[in-house]
Amino acid sequence: MLDRVLDALGTLRSPFAPCEADLHLRVGQCLSAAGLPAVHEARLAPGCRIDYLVGGVGVEIKKGRPDPAALRRQLDRYAACEGVAALVVLTERAVPLPGRLRGKPVRGVALNRLWGVSLP
Repeated sequence: MLDRVLDALGTLRSPFAPCEADLHLRVGQCLSAAGLPAVHEARLAPGCRIDYLVGGVGVEIKKGRPDPAALRRQLDRYAACEGVAALVVLTERAVPLPGRLRGKPVRGVALNRLWGVSLP
């Protein structure tokens, strides 16, 4: 399932998104077009919600360039959840990510590497 999610997100060509909600909408459309059933704002545990859950693959969306330490802590919380088998982080620009957290694969998708983000 991880490869299918990565393939679907790899087709995303997003114009400039003024807010994170715009990216959420585009990711949802991309996953749907690929025939992947996704739950938006999926609750993983009390106080722990991820942007999308596709099977056991959690997708977290970050606008801009998030703080790497804060992002790692957030991803570690997600990786601790039983229903998560892998994590994908979609950002506008590449950020450093660990290859694995709690034994689960972590992958990044940077929009600036998918033909770039169109700027106004």
